Amino acid sequence: MSDREPYQPDNIFAKILRGEIPCYRVYEDDVALAFLDIMPQADGHTLVIPKLAVRGLPDMPVDSWGPFMQRVQKVAKAIKVAMAAEGLNLRQFDGAAGGQTVFHFHMHIIPRWEGIALRRHGELNEKPENLKATAEKIRAAF
Repeated sequence: MSDREPYQPDNIFAKILRGEIPCYRVYEDDVALAFLDIMPQADGHTLVIPKLAVRGLPDMPVDSWGPFMQRVQKVAKAIKVAMAAEGLNLRQFDGAAGGQTVFHFHMHIIPRWEGIALRRHGELNEKPENLKATAEKIRAAF
């Protein structure tokens, strides 16, 4: 896939935003939606996506960065509290060569603990009951 292609409104995150595909929501407002990654690298691994149709990092309007990153920070704080995390990884992959697989801009928030390695992404499809419990825990931390 060329990184010069336009935004494709049939990507999975666009479908989640439109309510066509379910997700384990932890936060939502007029700017962003945050939901659990179903193949988490750690318990509480959350994705934050803008409600704008934005393919990648270079496409994000400059005036949208501040409000979006405020939501990322708000979600990160709730995750850290809810998961009793000792630290966090914030990741963003841009373009196919950069590791991006869903071409709707998104940030990964991954809780971390000393001595616990990350799982490989795609290695584990988390059980729905675990995702539901984790989402409830994070929502309660707001």
